[in-house]
Amino acid sequence: MQDVPSPPPAQSGTPEHAAGGLLRLGILVSGGGTTLQNLAEAVSRGELPAEIACVISSNPNAGGIERARRLKLAVSVLSPKTFSSGDAFSSALADILRGAGCDLVCMAGFLCLWKIPPDFTGRVMNIHPALLPKFGGRGMHGRHVHEAVLAAGEPFSGCTVHYADNQYDHGPVILQRRCPVLPGDTPETLASRVFREECVAYPEAIRRHMAALRR
Repeated sequence: MQDVPSPPPAQSGTPEHAAGGLLRLGILVSGGGTTLQNLAEAVSRGELPAEIACVISSNPNAGGIERARRLKLAVSVLSPKTFSSGDAFSSALADILRGAGCDLVCMAGFLCLWKIPPDFTGRVMNIHPALLPKFGGRGMHGRHVHEAVLAAGEPFSGCTVHYADNQYDHGPVILQRRCPVLPGDTPETLASRVFREECVAYPEAIRRHMAALRR
């Protein structure tokens, strides 16, 4: 694992970061929402001094929408296909996050590249199911990542939490966790083992972010 870097410097006008209180999280999903569930459970257990202020799905059919509703979380659906441009989509997304008072945005299987505005610089995280910089980039998500790891004969896989920028799977790494690739692994068995590491890594990265803000 790596030490958390200081968050990239925010631009002027950035809201105060939940000083002394609960960090307000915005969660972005495109799929089943298992990472959303993990973060919600970490909050419920008292392992994260945070609250989930909003959930945004880029996919109107994502299982994460129903999962968010079962958790009684505010959820919005924002499909890029309904916008005239990527800039318009990004602007609408940022407006929802601002309106919910989000201090930190956590991409949780979010498959859309959005333009992170200056006031959110250093306040957007992503988790990727591989040890970046390997097996990242456009189209590398979910099963595709695990298939690529197995095809490459890697002895280890794992996950990476990093501050996001305006490139796929790019930005300062906060931490990584490793797990072995075992003989006979399939994409499904490897995904399950990696996800166990993700469940530890994302809450820890958020705690490190909060600690860095207080330095």
